[in-house]
Amino acid sequence: MKRAPVNRIIPFSNVDGPGNRTSIFFQGCTFHCLFCHNPETIHLCNNCGKCVGTCPVSALSMEDGKVIWDMNRCVTCDACIKTCENFASPRVRWMSVPEVMGEIRRTAPYIGGITTSGGECTIYHEFLTELYAEVQKLGLTALIDSNGSLDFSRHPELLAVADGVMLDVKAVTPEWNDYLISHSRDLVLKNLDYLLAAGKLQEVRTIIFPDREEENAATVRYVAEHIKDKCPYKIIRYRPFGVREHEQDILGHMTTEEEEAERFANLARNLGATRAFVV
Repeated sequence: MKRAPVNRIIPFSNVDGPGNRTSIFFQGCTFHCLFCHNPETIHLCNNCGKCVGTCPVSALSMEDGKVIWDMNRCVTCDACIKTCENFASPRVRWMSVPEVMGEIRRTAPYIGGITTSGGECTIYHEFLTELYAEVQKLGLTALIDSNGSLDFSRHPELLAVADGVMLDVKAVTPEWNDYLISHSRDLVLKNLDYLLAAGKLQEVRTIIFPDREEENAATVRYVAEHIKDKCPYKIIRYRPFGVREHEQDILGHMTTEEEEAERFANLARNLGATRAFVV
């Protein structure tokens, strides 16, 4: 039976796609973005044990060289993830599709669908394919929140059961892209075109950074000229909250002003992306 590492499940969310949704966050990511707001999902726990002694309620223990998490005792104070130097979390459940479906069925009467995120949920694309097929049986939609590191053109079986992909396009200029995420942009941009042609592009998101006029404009211009009015374009203001202190020192401690973000949304609209909006 396939299992995947689930960091957390949010029963009700209105920010992870249209309507009210259950959001499932998987552990592990293919990127290491400087501005990551949940860096504890980047890696799997390496069982170093440093977090065990920091837990104020003894919800963590070491058994046979592995960190064990007692979710019934845990008070989610985050002491463990603040201690972790590996961008990981010990609060992970390796769940099967039936187990995840058990969580979804509890909220099914009150939601329009599910969204899988992370980390990067498409690392576990085979798991998602099975999960989405079961979700469809409940009459719910299934959306993928992705950084674009999976070549979707090679996984038609996943897209066949997914209702759409919410795609991050973080940067298009090579230097800025490499600075932000240390990962090639090429596959992300390929996915942008492929998902658009396949009718599976639910939404594109780009973060706008303070005092990065040229880089912001290049990304917004590229995306807007590609998607036009075919899907929403979410212009996201950079916020340092949740970003680790070291990365804040690199990117800065200032939140992007709403007026600045709105200016880039207007740029997108003027280029034909009429559904651009700021959050």
